[in-house]
Amino acid sequence: MAQVLHSAPKFASNDGVLETLTAALGAAVVAAREEYGEVVITVARAEIENVLRTLRDDHQYQQLMEIAGVDYPSRPERFDVVYMLLSVTKNHRVMVKVTASESTPVPTVTTLWPVAGWLEREVYDMYGVIFAGNADLRRILTDYGFEGHPFRKDFPLTGYQELRYSEEDKRVVYEPVKLAQDLRSFDFMSPWEGADYVLPGDEKAVQAPPPPPPAAPPTPKVTEKPADTGAGEATNKAAAKKVAKPGAPKRTAKAEPGAPAPTESRPARKPRAKKTDGGKA
Repeated sequence: MAQVLHSAPKFASNDGVLETLTAALGAAVVAAREEYGEVVITVARAEIENVLRTLRDDHQYQQLMEIAGVDYPSRPERFDVVYMLLSVTKNHRVMVKVTASESTPVPTVTTLWPVAGWLEREVYDMYGVIFAGNADLRRILTDYGFEGHPFRKDFPLTGYQELRYSEEDKRVVYEPVKLAQDLRSFDFMSPWEGADYVLPGDEKAVQAPPPPPPAAPPTPKVTEKPADTGAGEATNKAAAKKVAKPGAPKRTAKAEPGAPAPTESRPARKPRAKKTDGGKA
């Protein structure tokens, strides 16, 4: 099988690309960097059409692959509009960014790529970014009458309105979202980071009384004086008497039949002689 050769390399390097493009774009560049293997160039919003035309005509980035949006609510210009370009001849990609707020329009690039009309409509629908010059800037993913822009960080997870089919009216109706579950009021603050409220289900644990302190060990009962024994005066007197030590057994003059002989008067036994084979001792 013959080897197929192509003008585009299998893997394109970023070496020298950032310096070449920033030099060609000149004063329109606001910031440029290379991160995660991608060349990212931020340009002035008003110059986006001229910048993309230069990249397309002079640097062979022929295709507009995607237009995406990013939301940073804490910034004055909270939105990033990201244009992703592909060079078919170089097999290389580059990302171009502009910033915008809710009221600052971004120039359309439908004059360069007609497909940008659909992509700009998607960013407008999801983020609310306005594209000046787009002749058909309508919602494209949400329904008619939809309120808000779903990809904004401050957009509620459940939306503002819900759409359903009414069996009574025999048509689709819009109604405000009604949340019957208390747990839908999300609070993303972690209780381990200083929350000053009681989490659902912990009410009993918080209101329960503290456990009682451990009881002291019982005092041992002692009898330090005779009155503490409770046995009476006669018993106390008997207990106070000293018991005599056992002495030697007493001998009696009268012989007792069947009584064992005293140990000291019993004669020692003589050892028996062993028998020999002849039966004599």
